[in-house]
Amino acid sequence: MNATVSPRAMATTAYRSIFISDTHLGTRGCRAEFLADFLKSVSCENLYLVGDIIDGWRLRRSWFWDHHHDEVLRLILRAARGGTNVVYVPGNHDEVMRKYVPLSPEICGVKLQMETEHTTADGKRLLITHGDSFDSVVRHAKALALLGDWAYTMALGLNRYFNQIRVRLGYPYWSLSAWLKLQVKEAVKAIDRFETALADDARRRGFDGVVCGHIHHAEMRTVNGVLYLNDGDWVESCTALVEHKDGKLELVDWVARNKLSLLTRPSGKASLTKEAVMQAMAEFGADQHDAEAASALPART
Repeated sequence: MNATVSPRAMATTAYRSIFISDTHLGTRGCRAEFLADFLKSVSCENLYLVGDIIDGWRLRRSWFWDHHHDEVLRLILRAARGGTNVVYVPGNHDEVMRKYVPLSPEICGVKLQMETEHTTADGKRLLITHGDSFDSVVRHAKALALLGDWAYTMALGLNRYFNQIRVRLGYPYWSLSAWLKLQVKEAVKAIDRFETALADDARRRGFDGVVCGHIHHAEMRTVNGVLYLNDGDWVESCTALVEHKDGKLELVDWVARNKLSLLTRPSGKASLTKEAVMQAMAEFGADQHDAEAASALPART
């Protein structure tokens, strides 16, 4: 089965808003080719990047970046240049971007905010946050979180071999890592606590719902009278939350909708070198530092 969507399936669908998170660009697990297909097939007034878009944790340890990753970034920037309201809410894996939030930067038309809010066409106020601040493991025990990240990566690797055997036996793709997450009693409890904590916080602050990511578990349900909306990830589930023109919210499963195979890996050409990206980030950091210093200078008369 092909790893990309057929041309017939690429007719553009216009949404009012799109929410994506946990793409983890810079990792081998990222399904950037599917995400690029999705972004090419849609248009929207608002695009919310709800954290863990670029995986800084992994890029510090090992380098992976191919032309599919480049294409995703180009499509996001093209949307911003074309008038789409693009807001980037950093997560824990791209936390390096958070130190620039106080400067209220806008990078190539992309607004950087710690959290934001969105009002749907039918009047629902939604809080948009990555969600890691409600994860006690990330907040209080970062070393344990890093260990969990390593374990998840190992599970994804085992998943590939496991599914290769299933395919030879005539069985369809099945996510071992997702199954383990939902079979471990404490993990299920943690997901429930996470969802409840986010919903309760949104309700206390007067919101009708909350949009988040972080736990790689797409979900749309009502929790204690508040809409809990998790847009999932682009590592395994390949899901996005979309708002239609009338305000209706829907979770889009791109793999299921297009009958794609998560077992198929693209032959991605190596693209930017680590040195090139690090240099670009250093220049960006220098630009932000200069802007901060300039704003601190007394006004000239």
